[in-house]
Amino acid sequence: MIKLENLTKVFESQGQATTAADNISMEVPEGEICVLLGPSGCGKTTTLKMINRIIPVTSGRVLINGEDTTGLDTITLRRNIGYVIQQIGLFPNMTIEENISIVPKLLGWNKKRYLARAEELLDMVALEPKAYMKRYPKELSGGQQQRVGVIRALAADPPLMLMDEPFGAIDPINREIIQDEFLRMQQTLKKTILFVSHDIDEAVKMADKIAIFNSGKLIQFDTPDNILAHPKNKFVEDFVGTDRTLKRLRLVKVRDVMVKSPPRVRMDDDLKVALKLMVERDHSAITLVNKKNHPIGSVYRSIAQTKQGLCGDHHYGLRTIVNINDDLRTVASKMFSHDTTWMPCVDDQGVFCGEITQRGVTHHLAATYNDNDGALAELYQEGV
Repeated sequence: MIKLENLTKVFESQGQATTAADNISMEVPEGEICVLLGPSGCGKTTTLKMINRIIPVTSGRVLINGEDTTGLDTITLRRNIGYVIQQIGLFPNMTIEENISIVPKLLGWNKKRYLARAEELLDMVALEPKAYMKRYPKELSGGQQQRVGVIRALAADPPLMLMDEPFGAIDPINREIIQDEFLRMQQTLKKTILFVSHDIDEAVKMADKIAIFNSGKLIQFDTPDNILAHPKNKFVEDFVGTDRTLKRLRLVKVRDVMVKSPPRVRMDDDLKVALKLMVERDHSAITLVNKKNHPIGSVYRSIAQTKQGLCGDHHYGLRTIVNINDDLRTVASKMFSHDTTWMPCVDDQGVFCGEITQRGVTHHLAATYNDNDGALAELYQEGV
């Protein structure tokens, strides 16, 4: 979708030349979010603004869908690129409806079409159209204004979006909510997005790719997981932080780590059945499920070895469960708060799908740092 080829910006001031962006080359595939990350003055915002020519290019090219944008009219170029800034930039003398509809109107959309688009977008960010269309920006909270700023950039359905620290000025609670809403929209819209941030946690959460800048140069361009696991140099290592392994917990879903189709028992199974399964798998406990295959408890090996009867008469309640779509950060939090090293995994219907263990999480994370990561993953899935 977008390709930067040796993009360079040199600022001249009083006879002094300063290179703000130095031969930046990278390619972002269609439908992906790329976060430009780095300290203040590193060149990330300059690079972003050269794409829509807010800052003129000194040398190099920007290609969108294979087309060199150098020869395009600046106004036409910008109308096909959504742009979101930290300061939001809503026009205070215009209603929310009018703010959202600016670019569609310039493109010649009829009133019925651009009003329908404004309503659709407000619905996407949980702002009731009837309640907000006729309001002015000053009548909205900061978080609500930021949502409008984001959807205004989407109004004309641009293939490419540029976002310059769009959530930086919002309080942490609203920032998390808006980030989640934006990611939910992105699953449907599949826009190609370049996103400037200075926050490594935000980048890990939002990005398909991360581009780390320093002193005008692109230092490392890779997936969040690879950057966290394999920082290219000391600068990147220091920038992502000493807790980079913990940051990786956000990137991995339960479904990718859990042991699938683990043994289970039912209420009317004999304890001998439970004991046999636990001995075969070297488990200290086994999950008890009901007729709907929902986990409802666990039977411990120590009980099965010393008691007789049915599993339904000798089980204990579960400390906690986890959804297969949760990330490993949720797993770690639940394990610590409930003092457990394993838990059953369920789907959205509550059906028992697998089990996740502390050892499994550790092996998965450690595998990335080892040459034999495939072997470790295979051993874990076999229960070794």
